[in-house]
Amino acid sequence: MLRSDNLRIGDSLFEWGQRTYLMGILNLTPDSFSGDGLLSGPTDEDSKIDVINLVRSALDQAKSFVQAGADILDVGGESTRPGAAQVDAASELERVIPVVEALTEEFDIPISVDTYKHQVAEEAIRAGAQLVNDVWGLNADPELAETISRNKVPVILMHNRSSWAHAEIKEQLGGRYIGVPYDDLLEDIKRELMESVDLARSAGIPDEMIILDPGIGFGKTVEQNLELINLLPEIRQLGFPILYGPSRKSFIGYTLDLPPDQRLAGTAAAVAIGIDRGADIVRVHDIAFMHQVARMTDAIVR
Repeated sequence: MLRSDNLRIGDSLFEWGQRTYLMGILNLTPDSFSGDGLLSGPTDEDSKIDVINLVRSALDQAKSFVQAGADILDVGGESTRPGAAQVDAASELERVIPVVEALTEEFDIPISVDTYKHQVAEEAIRAGAQLVNDVWGLNADPELAETISRNKVPVILMHNRSSWAHAEIKEQLGGRYIGVPYDDLLEDIKRELMESVDLARSAGIPDEMIILDPGIGFGKTVEQNLELINLLPEIRQLGFPILYGPSRKSFIGYTLDLPPDQRLAGTAAAVAIGIDRGADIVRVHDIAFMHQVARMTDAIVR
């Protein structure tokens, strides 16, 4: 299979293979594993969030990302770390929509919505989002694929075997997965990614609108994550652009015995290796630093 050479997301043209693109993470949550959640104050169902401060914080962070070289802004209203509380669609909409609207008015680069709920995707697209980033690869909400197809936006399909049964949480290092069963790590991930692709195709989403994410950190042990990064060229052979998200993740922390706020160097190493192995988009927290890493790595390997 030969992948398309480029993809237009909003007004931006992404030319695969020319350079590495950077996706900046905007976590509209109080409980992000990385400690960068922008939501503060009460977060229970009966409490109203401070929308004005949330939007202001998101705009400030987005401005620094754009100035530092971000190509996409990824907005998420629910933490995906092991042990995080689930967020209902209404609460997620309350967090996400005002921020997407504000970002769309302020910036020209594409806005991605990180959600697996069709209601949130629908409203975010109406508000200006131009890309859907689904961490469950269309497996969590049977209506999401049709929503994406009808709105004619691209989708990121991530591989995910996250399960509480295999989660372990340590105070300083955070959550990780242990004892996750795979018959064959690479072949299982490839097969399950293509199952997600089939769901997208069945809904009428064309191949050129699909980006794959191997799901670093999601339902994989530390050792499995390290192995998978090395095997990214095999994922690339599936014929789709690759999004890769190693930033500050627990496989770095457990390898180096460091908490999330001390994983910059480890992330830089993982980003450089991932680009060398074929990543097209790198999803990161530290845009300014990783922009330099990406430019230098591109200069060497491209």
